[in-house]
Amino acid sequence: MPTYLYECEECGRFEKMQSIKAEPLSECPQCGSSVKRIIGSPGVIFKGSGFYCTDTRDKSSKPEENKEAKGEEKAS
Repeated sequence: MPTYLYECEECGRFEKMQSIKAEPLSECPQCGSSVKRIIGSPGVIFKGSGFYCTDTRDKSSKPEENKEAKGEEKAS
């Protein structure tokens, strides 16, 4: 089940685990004030090789530039 972030006018922000099909909360479960659901970026975890900020691509992994397509002629 996904975890949704809500903001209460009185209590501040809190998380609630709900089904995707469940209606959003309209009042705070602690104080009863109105709440609104906050849309944020999802937490994504990349696993495996090649997903670290210190990794760089090899120069050999870049696609070959087609000079003829750019209108340049190859020198013979």
